[in-house]
Amino acid sequence: MSERLRTRLAAALAKRGIDGTAAVIEPTEPEPALVAAQERIPFVYRQALPEHPQVKAWVRAVADAAVPPHTGGLHPHYGARGRRQIGHGPSLLLWGGTGTGKTHTAYGAIRALTAAGCGVRWQATTVADLFAELRPRPGTDPEFLLRRTVRVPLLLLDDLGAARGTAWTEEILFRLVNWRCQHRLPTLFTTNLPPVRSADVPASQPVLRDAVGDRVLSRLSGMCTPIRLTGPDRRFQRH
Repeated sequence: MSERLRTRLAAALAKRGIDGTAAVIEPTEPEPALVAAQERIPFVYRQALPEHPQVKAWVRAVADAAVPPHTGGLHPHYGARGRRQIGHGPSLLLWGGTGTGKTHTAYGAIRALTAAGCGVRWQATTVADLFAELRPRPGTDPEFLLRRTVRVPLLLLDDLGAARGTAWTEEILFRLVNWRCQHRLPTLFTTNLPPVRSADVPASQPVLRDAVGDRVLSRLSGMCTPIRLTGPDRRFQRH
């Protein structure tokens, strides 16, 4: 409230015998976007923060590339003062052993983007859940469901390489990754598997290339910054 308006209000209240100098506590309204995002995030990740420096840099890059509403539309100036929307940007491949904080880090990045003032339309799913949702069954349209996931501005795809592969799952995954790679849509991938076999990877250890194939791995390499997370299993440390 401006000082001029405060003075006029105090004078109006004084005419009615009301002490306008008494302290008034103005209620603070929660940020709707933050509240909405928080309600969708699983309980155990609602305090997550992007602690890794490369993840923080990714948040800044995606936030800086956000654009005003209706940019590129028929009426580019309509609603231009609204929240900036996520547009195009880089992606991340978070990999490491079980419980090293990959999903925690991914949700922390989503929370940070919302806190940065971006209008974040996002979806989070595991690869296994995605395949389960897309399996043909009466009353559903798998193609519609796939397009909705493929084109969401920000996607968290968890546990890449964990689901059992078939020709059908390989096709679904290729279509999803290929579209998001070509349209440069920010995507957060997590996986327990090293991306490729190297000298320090045991011969018995599966790698992501074996699980998703060369075509998908090539596109992941082109669109993602790989970030390895290490350390003990956080879930055991909570007990």
